[in-house]
Formats: sequence, C-alpha cells, structure tokens
Amino acid sequence: MYRDTPDPWHLAERWYERRKYDLTVASLPLPRYRRAFEPACSVGELTVRLAERCDQVVACDRVESAVATARKRTSLLPHVDVRHLNIPDQWPPGRFDLVVLSELLYYFDAPTLHRVLGRAVGALEPGGTLATVHWNHPVPDHRGTGTTLARTVASLSGLTLTADHREDDFVLQVYQRTGPDGTPAPSPAAREGLG
Repeated sequence: MYRDTPDPWHLAERWYERRKYDLTVASLPLPRYRRAFEPACSVGELTVRLAERCDQVVACDRVESAVATARKRTSLLPHVDVRHLNIPDQWPPGRFDLVVLSELLYYFDAPTLHRVLGRAVGALEPGGTLATVHWNHPVPDHRGTGTTLARTVASLSGLTLTADHREDDFVLQVYQRTGPDGTPAPSPAAREGLG
C-alpha cells in the first residue's frame, strides 16, 4: 500500500484519525513518560504526539517507506528514534514505561499475537502504561476487531485496566502494569491527593 503513496490511509488528513490520536494521548494516565515504544508507527502521526509527552520515543515499522516518512516527520525531534523492525522477532532492548499498540494487533495470528503481547508486557516497567487502540469493524485482512482484541488483552495477567473508551469505530484501552507485589498503580487523581 505504501508503494503508491507515502500515507495510504491519509492519517495526517482525516479528522477521524487526528481525533483518535488525540484521545489516545489524552487517555495516558501520566503527564510525562521516560521511554516509550510505538511499534507499527506507520508515517509517524501518533509518534509526534507521543513525543510531546515522552523523554524518549522508540518507534518502528516493518515497511521501509513508512519508516522513511516517519523519520522525516520527526527529524526535528532528537529524542525520537524511528527504526525498521519487524516485531515480535525484532524488539528494541531495554524497558519502557509506555508501550502503545495502535492499529496493529489484528494483523497477527493467535500464537504471534500472544508473543507480541507477552513481549509488550514483559518490556513494561512496574507501573508502566500499555495503551491499545484498534478499528472495531470487520475487515478481510484483520483477524479481529477492537472488541475481540480487548478481550484478549484483558485476559493477560499483571495488568490493571485504567481506561476503557469504546465507540462504534474503535476501542481504546489503557492498562497499567501491576507492581511486584501485585498492587495496581495509583490513578491520576490519587497521584495528586484527590479522592
């Protein structure tokens, strides 16, 4: 799809996409993150928004032309590193306090999906945030919808659901990794002494 146009889904132009990205970033429970990972970054529209809230962003895509576009889009952001990687086999080293899986999980068969999710949760620091957002309509190339993927992610151990935003078109969920003792991270209000 990237052969004919650098942005085949018109991610930079569509109000639907811009709104979804803004809602995704607004749903993150912390005002600032140390190190984020965004696999399947496509042309970097969400990457730019994440960069505003993160000290470092590692983004990747398996399509080289998408990586080139994302690198160009983030060229003035030295704390953004866009790589050509094919997950789950290629995964950046180190831990993250934010992993964003956007419009990605429905491309994997069940065993690969569980490997991707296992790597994502395993790469999260205790208290770290996992955000997932996916199109919620059946598509021939997709192996699920936002709703079916939400059930799969909810079945993982070590995560606490902190936000669940559902619309006809997409499902956005935010989880936090529980601490070593199994306790969930405090909510944004609790962090500020409210409630």
